[in-house]
Amino acid sequence: MKVLVIGSGGREHALVWKLRQSRRVSKVYCAPGNGGIADDAECLPANVKSVDSLLALANQVRPDLTVIGPELPLMLGVVDEFTRLGWRTFGPTKAAAQLESSKSFAKGFLQRHHIPTAPYAICNSMDDIQEALPHFHMPLVVKADGLAAGKGVVICKTKEEVASIAAEMLSGKMVGEAGSRVVLEECLQGDELSFLVVSDGERVAPLVAAQDHKRIGDGDTGPNTGGMGAYSTKTIVDEQMSQWLVQHVARPVVAGMKAEGAEYKGILYCGLMMTARGPMVLEFNCRFGDPETQPILMRLESDLVEALEASIDGRVSDGDFRWSPDASVCVVMSSGGYPGTFEVGKKIMGLEEAGKIEGVKVFHAGTSKRDGAYYTAGGRVLGVTARAADLRTVVDRVYSAVSKIGFEGINYRKDIAARALKKS
Repeated sequence: MKVLVIGSGGREHALVWKLRQSRRVSKVYCAPGNGGIADDAECLPANVKSVDSLLALANQVRPDLTVIGPELPLMLGVVDEFTRLGWRTFGPTKAAAQLESSKSFAKGFLQRHHIPTAPYAICNSMDDIQEALPHFHMPLVVKADGLAAGKGVVICKTKEEVASIAAEMLSGKMVGEAGSRVVLEECLQGDELSFLVVSDGERVAPLVAAQDHKRIGDGDTGPNTGGMGAYSTKTIVDEQMSQWLVQHVARPVVAGMKAEGAEYKGILYCGLMMTARGPMVLEFNCRFGDPETQPILMRLESDLVEALEASIDGRVSDGDFRWSPDASVCVVMSSGGYPGTFEVGKKIMGLEEAGKIEGVKVFHAGTSKRDGAYYTAGGRVLGVTARAADLRTVVDRVYSAVSKIGFEGINYRKDIAARALKKS
């Protein structure tokens, strides 16, 4: 079968890499892909911001299965159009993807369906901000309502900072149209958890859990990013907690969306805070996370194609996935200046040496390739990912690979999974 993956980041490289391992897959296309993905799939030009461009591509390659990587095509309704024309496509419809494309919709949905989340206020103006502020204690989280590539969330320590950040979002200066409405939310304390399930509109099957590191700097300092690294182990959540999250979060979400006329098929990413009061939903993503996908798929031992088709065909079951007990870690290497302004076109050295280390796969996120060499082409450049029997071994292994790689302005966190190591 022929598979088309839409997107160009580290998540898409991981998906391409895993889909290629299926005995049923004869050809993998990626649109538009990147320099590293081109080594594992045939990359084709496409505009992921245009439904017409993606439809034209599907008509050209006629895939048996299409997998949507990033959030924007979902928000634009690509799944709706592909499905209408008979293309088998993995991912939620435009209506279902509102869980990610609108934080105000998601918060209202959580409240309507009694799913645990933090207290919040939806604000369309600075007057709304000033009216809501007295009802919250500091610190407070200010979130852009729309899609902001992981950069529309700011934790504020004072009410003056809340007003300043909210004004910058509402004016469009910070994240453009995504900030035309903002959500104020109580700042929850605890460990964050990325809990993903695959859904067929009625049933769900959980993937192994992961923990993301969103801040740019060591010790969770500096601004939020799209994600600077993630790890996955069998001990992040035990079986009892996994079942609780399925029963009290994932299934109620899927049932609630169906009741509201927006059947949810695809990956449901539940971003959670494990608080002293219990797990609480921070956000939803309606697709595989990035960089969580990289360590999660490193642990997957069953056929990914089978699980994706079960979602499309309405036959998801607990037996759709088989996992390694090993630990896995992804360290994101970014351009200097990210998540702010950064330069591209820097030559990347040491990729071959890093890839030779046992259990390591270097996933490309923002790269281009010319004359046999790779160059930086984005903020997040690489996702160096490794797997090993235990967390200490895999952390040593992944950072050994990271040390082999260099480019001008390189930046990466030195403490991915460090808190988990202290607890182990």
